[in-house]
Order: sequence, then C-alpha cells, then structure tokens
Amino acid sequence: MRVFSGQTADEVWGAARDALDTDPEVGVQSSRNGPTRELMHIVFDIADPLQRWVNSREPAINPAFALAEVLWIISGSRDLAFLEFWHRDIAKYVGAAEEVHGAYGWRLRHHFGVDQLWSAADALIADPAGRQVVLQIWDPALDLPTAAGSRAEDIPCNVTAMLKVRGGRLEWTQFCRSNDLFRGVPYNFVQFTSLQEIMAGWIGVEVGGYRHWSDSLHRYETDPIAVASSTTDQPPNIDTVALSRDQSITELSEVTSRARRMTGDTATLEGIQQLALSYDGCVGFRNWLAVLGAEAARRRGAIELARSLGNECSNPALARAWSRWQARVGK
Repeated sequence: MRVFSGQTADEVWGAARDALDTDPEVGVQSSRNGPTRELMHIVFDIADPLQRWVNSREPAINPAFALAEVLWIISGSRDLAFLEFWHRDIAKYVGAAEEVHGAYGWRLRHHFGVDQLWSAADALIADPAGRQVVLQIWDPALDLPTAAGSRAEDIPCNVTAMLKVRGGRLEWTQFCRSNDLFRGVPYNFVQFTSLQEIMAGWIGVEVGGYRHWSDSLHRYETDPIAVASSTTDQPPNIDTVALSRDQSITELSEVTSRARRMTGDTATLEGIQQLALSYDGCVGFRNWLAVLGAEAARRRGAIELARSLGNECSNPALARAWSRWQARVGK
C-alpha cells in the first residue's frame, strides 16, 4: 500500500503522477480502453480538503464541469442532459441513456429508499462519537458483473464513504474501486471534499481530513501528463460553502436552479449574466456562479462576456482553475 500525504489535493495528485511515471512497482494492465499504468492499494491523504483544486494538471481541468457535478450530486440528480452541457463528451464515459446508471447523487439521496446525506447528518448531530455512518453508492444487484461481463457502461468507481466526527471536525474517507488519475481523480477530489465541506456545515463542525482510497490507481498510456507549474505556486481557496443546514439547502437549491437555467435552450446572454451576477448569497456560491456563467457564455461563443464573468470570481484557487481552462480551450 502506498500513501500520498500532503496539505492540498494538488500536492498529493502531483506525487501520484510522479509515481505512476517512475515507480518500479507500476504495472502495465490491460483494460477495455487500452493499456494502463497501474498502482494498486493507494491512499491519498489530504490534510486541508478545502484546497481541493488540482491546478498543476496539464491540460487543465474544466472547473465549471467540476462545480456542475457537485450541484448535480448534492441535488440527487441523474439526468445526462445537465452534465452534457458542461462536458460535451461525457456520454463516452457514462453512456448515452437519458438517466445515468451510476449517478452518485441519485444513489446517495434516492436509490436505496433513504436520503443518506440527510440521515448521516442527523446521526452525527445526535451522536458525534458514532462509528456507524457509511454512505453507500455501490449496488451489487445493478453493478456486480456477471459471467457475460459488465451490467452497464457507467458502473460507479466511487463505491462508499465513511464519515466520523473527531475533535469537532468531520473526517471523510472515500473508497474507490478504480481511479483514472488523469480524468477522474481531480474531479473526485472536488466532488467529495465539497460534499464533506457542505455536510460539515449541516452538522455544525469544522472540516477535518480527507482520505481517498483507490484500489486501482491508473492512467492510460495514451494520456501523457505534464505538470503545468510547481505545486508550491498554487493560490489558496479562501471561500467556504459550509453553512447551517437550513441555509445550505436554500442556497444550494437556488444555485442549482440558476446553473440549470444557464443550460436551457432559451437562455440568453443577458439572462446568463443576470443569473451569474445577481446572486446575493454566500461568497463561495457567488464565485461558483461566476465561473459557471463564464463557461455558459463561452460555450455560446460570447468570449468577452465569459472573460468578464470569470473576472468576477474572487477566489484565487478557483480563478486560477478558470484562467487555465480558458487558456486551454483557446478562447
């Protein structure tokens, strides 16, 4: 077992990237999409999960898509259309069905007949010392392969999470059966550390450490990864989206609604600008909407508006992620 420890997501991602390139324990493993370089039984240990942005990956990640995924998950959604707006090729990875088979949010909030996020918060408020809070994504009836092969195109990679409150902090351990270092890990860090932060607010505690277990950490040999800049030169995330549960639910509902309206066929550039800039909730969510609005404008060819909206983001880490994405797409 290998442990990559650090203060930030960017730091531990960079260490794993180097290991996949140079570690003698790396094996070459075949897969349905071609040969991979693989390390097994890997743990990422992030001391400060608020520093969730992997800004040293080259090419840059799409921060608007990452934020849209968080909203899609926390709202318990499973519709493909919303994700497709932010990532045109997402169907290549999750299939073309209108409803995504392994949608994390749907599994967490609806699939098993219980809202696991709500119930987990209730349990940890009632008993902060508890050791029984487990969030389940994997469903063997739908996800376990048969002799004929995989049951679906989108089998969940993240399968479960364990939550504990210790020392007034919410500790989060995420378990992943398979992790693509290039396409998956940076987005998983944003997804689940954001859930951790939001739920810490619901429970009324601080954010603790984040640990991410990957039983198969790999990258495809066709995916050369360069490091854009030193991991010591990454600006900090200065926002928080840890709010009381009532306020959080209200604000998340509004932010999600605005993000969805940005994707609609009838959305105008003026409307997108209004949706991005008129929000008067917490600063963290205002910055999310600035980046989502910038990307919505960019996808409609309104490059100057995209730049203007992106410049409204006051969070240094998120602003860096957006500027790197903008440079990548060349507009």
